[in-house]
Amino acid sequence: MTIREQIEQNEREYLSPYACCSADSKGREKEEEECDIRPVFQRDRDRILHSKSFRRLKNKTQVFLTPKGDHYRTRLSHTLEVSQNARTIAKALKLNEDLVEAIALGHDLGHTPFGHAGEHVLNGIYEGGFKHNEQSVRIVDKLERNGEGLNLTWEVRDGILNHQMKTEPHTLEGKVVRLADKIAYVNSDFDDAIRAQILCEEDIPLELRKTLGFTVRTRLDHLIHDIIINSQGTGDIVMSKETYEALQELRGFMYANVYKNPVAKGEEVKAKLMLEQLYYYYMEHLELLPTKYRRFLEEGEPEGRIVCDYVSGMTDQFAIASFSKFFLPEAWQVDGY
Repeated sequence: MTIREQIEQNEREYLSPYACCSADSKGREKEEEECDIRPVFQRDRDRILHSKSFRRLKNKTQVFLTPKGDHYRTRLSHTLEVSQNARTIAKALKLNEDLVEAIALGHDLGHTPFGHAGEHVLNGIYEGGFKHNEQSVRIVDKLERNGEGLNLTWEVRDGILNHQMKTEPHTLEGKVVRLADKIAYVNSDFDDAIRAQILCEEDIPLELRKTLGFTVRTRLDHLIHDIIINSQGTGDIVMSKETYEALQELRGFMYANVYKNPVAKGEEVKAKLMLEQLYYYYMEHLELLPTKYRRFLEEGEPEGRIVCDYVSGMTDQFAIASFSKFFLPEAWQVDGY
């Protein structure tokens, strides 16, 4: 018996009957030889962790565009916080932690530079539409490894695609990540808003704080405990009615006071204009796209789709540098002066 098979056997003996065992995966689109050490979801986690698109998350905006400070969240730190929250819940409920972690690490790979501002631009410009969850799946299916994709399991791809609240993952592990994502960004974004001196703790309505907690730490603790307590033995991932409604109210508060705050979003108009100009520039100069993307064009994919792929994959800094290269004049000089 291989180490992988021993791990798979241990999962069957230890995990909840509602968990998704590695040996029960629906598999990959392209069949491949099993690893003798790692079960399938662990391999998926590793593939995402070592991907280029995962590394680029460290230089993509979470909420605050190009902040002047070392402690504001980026898309990468948000992703790690989602993973940590989701694994805590999964461990307590005896769900598959490898599957949860793989989904969590891959759920935001498709985010554009400058956060949701970039997503809104590309969704409005490209006639086929642009959604970051769908782009995340496209990245792992096709764009990574020079067009070969990561060939992830069905369960991980399903969890990545359906991590938004308006969709429904088919595994409990996917549902854990979907809630862990909301818990992470509501609390960490508020923490960043305090750091930016946009809000203070007392700005949150008193009734919400009485329900959820009076600090970021206690709110995280309450929300995670609530999910674990109310989900045990149910075959579902749920929250109590009171806590869920309070979380929704807190999200509404954040949208009104942070996500649409003119201070937090003061540079967003510039970022949108920049990405819009980059999109149209590459549409007129497809020859400037990297070889990998031009190959997709030769395979018959829509030009707008490929330009979206390239622009959405940029980091904030690379987008700014590209815009400067194409649209800002360089100083002229003569040697010796």
